[in-house]
Amino acid sequence: MTEVQELARFVDAAAIDDFSAEALEQLKIRVLDTLGVAIGALDAEPTEAIRGLIEDLGGTPTATLIGGGATSPERAAFYNSALSRYLDFMDSYLAPGETNHPSDNLGAVLAAAESADATGAEFLTALGVAYQVHARLSDEAPVRAKGFDHTTQGAFAAAAGAAKALGLTPEQIANAVAIAGTANVALRVTRTGNLSHWKGLAYPHVSQNGTFAALLASRGITGPEAVFEGNKGFKDSVSGPFELDWSHEDLERVRQTIIKKHNAEIHSQSALDAAQDIRAQDGFNPRAIERVRLTTFDVAYSIIGGGEEGDKRLVRNKEEADHSLPWMVAVVLLDGALNPEQYEPERIVAADVQGLMTRVTITPSDEFSARFPAHMPADLEVELADGTVFRSSQDSYHGFHDNPLDWASARRKFDALTSPFADQALRDEIAEIVHGLDTRSTRELTAALARVPRTRSAAQSADRAATASAAHAA
Repeated sequence: MTEVQELARFVDAAAIDDFSAEALEQLKIRVLDTLGVAIGALDAEPTEAIRGLIEDLGGTPTATLIGGGATSPERAAFYNSALSRYLDFMDSYLAPGETNHPSDNLGAVLAAAESADATGAEFLTALGVAYQVHARLSDEAPVRAKGFDHTTQGAFAAAAGAAKALGLTPEQIANAVAIAGTANVALRVTRTGNLSHWKGLAYPHVSQNGTFAALLASRGITGPEAVFEGNKGFKDSVSGPFELDWSHEDLERVRQTIIKKHNAEIHSQSALDAAQDIRAQDGFNPRAIERVRLTTFDVAYSIIGGGEEGDKRLVRNKEEADHSLPWMVAVVLLDGALNPEQYEPERIVAADVQGLMTRVTITPSDEFSARFPAHMPADLEVELADGTVFRSSQDSYHGFHDNPLDWASARRKFDALTSPFADQALRDEIAEIVHGLDTRSTRELTAALARVPRTRSAAQSADRAATASAAHAA
């Protein structure tokens, strides 16, 4: 067999009983978390633009759009993935040479599962497959250092998850994965320099294409059978050599994924915890900050700290703000938190945070780098104008491997993100369905998601503005 055929055997054989109890619980937590992040982005300008385009294009209504309406599966995969990706508040997987976001696959798997009338157990199994494929390819075949984006491995995962959810045969699964993996080799320029909307839409594109590849394969369309090992294939042209024995894989890698506490790029999480810790220390005055010194690991420095992927002190929009470690540290020191409210356009460009971020110095440490990704070490020093120095060192945060979210914690984050859109009864219903999804149907979940209003009430908008204003004044 070729390597993609071996992968397809793994995908075909996966079953709900393969999950340990902990892995299944953690997967459900990630479903709830991802849906919460998606609902929280319903009224974002880019996602509203995408919604308008999909409504103009139409499409056979076999897959639900979060917030109501339906379209074809590949278009639903794009839109729902755009929702879950836009806030940049989702889960992550840290491999030594790659970081990805396995929850990005939910849009593809959900659309495919609903269109196939899959059970909740089948949906969860397919999503677990996507998590495993995405994580293991990132472990063994990282591509960031070669100039390619992490969505490149995601194309294999999205297609595998969608094909599994559709109930395809092993031969069809192999073709779907081969088509998507061949056609979606993406450039890392997506996340370097000044960032565009594509930073948040690159994976929705992969979700759409992975779903469409699975639909093509279901009709007998074939893909390159030696996509991995063949002449000018993935190994030859993109990743370099690697070995991955799919016959020994399981569905447990979800337990190694981590969930964001702060609405910020994943490698910033421990540094932002340190900033919160300093802000809470006696005698600290954020208006008297003279300079800020952060020591962190090389990946954080390279991607968001001003290293190889470009200077991070030109911050004009959300895409640039949530990938600028100087800006994020500055806004947490000033506001005490980094949530969607901090990404209001006027807060991003406010003089206080724009000025403070120029006084943030970030230095990579070899010692800290050697401890990543088992830890996310950050050492933060803040010096005030009178010479007083405040310091905090953090190795992880709530949501990391050593302090994972439980259901109650995940529910609090879900409620915080969705309460502007969904009332208590609907939030309870969605959470109940997700927690019991292995005994429910996928369509029960999508029916509830269809009833979420796409706009927040005037009162909720006023409350949000008041909260942001109070945080800014604090």
